[in-house]
Amino acid sequence: MASDSIKNLFSLEGKVAIITGGASVLGVGLAEALASYGCDIVLTGRTIETLEEAVKKVEAIGKKALAVKCDVTSEADNNEVVRQTMEKFGRIDILLTVAGVAKRAPAENFAVEDFDLVMNINVKGTFLACKAVSKVMIKQGFGKIITISSVRGFAGHPGGYAAYGTSKGAISLLTKQLATEWAKYNINVNCIAPSIFWTPLTKEVLEDEKLKQIFLSRIPLGRATVVEDMIGATIYFASPASNFITGQILYVDGGCTAG
Repeated sequence: MASDSIKNLFSLEGKVAIITGGASVLGVGLAEALASYGCDIVLTGRTIETLEEAVKKVEAIGKKALAVKCDVTSEADNNEVVRQTMEKFGRIDILLTVAGVAKRAPAENFAVEDFDLVMNINVKGTFLACKAVSKVMIKQGFGKIITISSVRGFAGHPGGYAAYGTSKGAISLLTKQLATEWAKYNINVNCIAPSIFWTPLTKEVLEDEKLKQIFLSRIPLGRATVVEDMIGATIYFASPASNFITGQILYVDGGCTAG
């Protein structure tokens, strides 16, 4: 291969990416990363106001950004995101499903409404976003879908993860299911699964020194995941470099799942 072709394996110039949960710490960080590699970005969230920071950061890089209000558990909202994206950009190359929620409690005391909330946002929300963009990607004959799971979807944990862990396990399997169904349309579906992450969702864990040490003791590299750790995996799965990779779960976990 020529050197230019090799370099272009990671180019996203001219591509359009949708990021659900675009106002989250991870959503903002990955929006910047994808824009830096050439993507125009569509950001979704429950309120337009919360997306303003991410929009400004993408535009500061010199790429276009569109904010769309979306409840990921609503099929109509997900379809509206696709409609507005196609109206503005005319294509959808990448979907990154960052939107998610965490609730923790002992299984015997876990509130049913909290369990339903986690499953609806994390699992149903991921599926509906994927379903909505698939219609465009199938017509295009290509697309890259990147879901977000967790090491909690790999193995149980005594920290009250009956809902969150179950939801992330479902996302991991959903990734493989969609990958096998949509491979014939040249749509790659892969998943990134981090260890415990420095975000507002884990604040209660990581600010409790005793609980924090329980988690960190399970991570050979000895720290929680940060946004920067997720960038390489995201660019890889979004770019031509991963064209022959589908249905995979990449653990960005500091060695947590190694043993």
